[in-house]
Amino acid sequence: MLLPAVPRTRLPVADRPAVDTPFGRLTFATTVGTRNLPPEPDELFQLPGHRLLARWATPEARVELLLTPHDPELDPATWGPLTDCRAAVWRIDALAPLGRVRFSAELPVPLPEGADWGYDGGQALAAITAEDDETRLTVGGNDEEAICWAAEAREVPQQWAALIDEPHRSSSGAWGVDYGPSPGMSWTLPPLAAGEHCELPVVAAWAPAADDSANTWYAVMPSPTVLLRQVAADPATRADAPDGG
Repeated sequence: MLLPAVPRTRLPVADRPAVDTPFGRLTFATTVGTRNLPPEPDELFQLPGHRLLARWATPEARVELLLTPHDPELDPATWGPLTDCRAAVWRIDALAPLGRVRFSAELPVPLPEGADWGYDGGQALAAITAEDDETRLTVGGNDEEAICWAAEAREVPQQWAALIDEPHRSSSGAWGVDYGPSPGMSWTLPPLAAGEHCELPVVAAWAPAADDSANTWYAVMPSPTVLLRQVAADPATRADAPDGG
C-alpha cells in the first residue's frame, strides 16, 4: 500500500487520473492478465500537497496510482530551471499469481500542431521527449535494466534481479518496455507470485525549448522510493487532514 500513514480525503470519482502537460493530458492504463482496468478508479483520494491517490481492485490484484508534484533538485549551476515537474508512482500488489501485467503512460494523439516527439531513453532510463518551438517535455521511467536493479530496493520482486542477464525484449518478447506509434511507453512486467508487489515511477518534466541543458531528461530519473520519501517528508503530509478511509 502506498503512503498508509499520510492523511487523505475521499473524493467522488469523476474522471481518470492524469497529469496535465503543455502537450495534453498524460494518461495511464493497466492490464492485469486479460483484464483492462477501467480508466476511472474504484476509489480516489486527495492527499495533502495537491496529490491524488487512485485505487483499483480485482480478484487478482490491488492497483494504486499516486500523482504528485516533484522537485528533482537539479543543481542550478548545471541545469536550467524547469517550468514544472510531475510524477506518478504505480504499484501493483498481487493477490494471486499474475502471468502478465502491463502499465502504460501516453500523451494524446495527435499532439498539438507544431509539436513532435521521439524516443529519448538511455542509461537505465526509458523516456520520450515531445517538443515544439516553445516547450520541451520529457516523460521517463525505468527501462529493463533499471527494473532489475530495483530489486535491491525491494521496489520489485527480488528474483527479478536475475533477469538482467536476459536480452532486452522486442515487442514480441515476454517482458520489457515498448514504444508504439503513440507518444508514450508501456511496461510489460515479468510474472508476479501471490503476495509480491511492484512499484514503477513515471515522471514528466517540462521547460523552455531554448534551454539546452538537458534539464528535463535528468529530471525524470527518480525511483519510487525517492518519490515516496519526498512525499512523506513534505510538512504538508503531516498536517491535520480528515481521513476518508
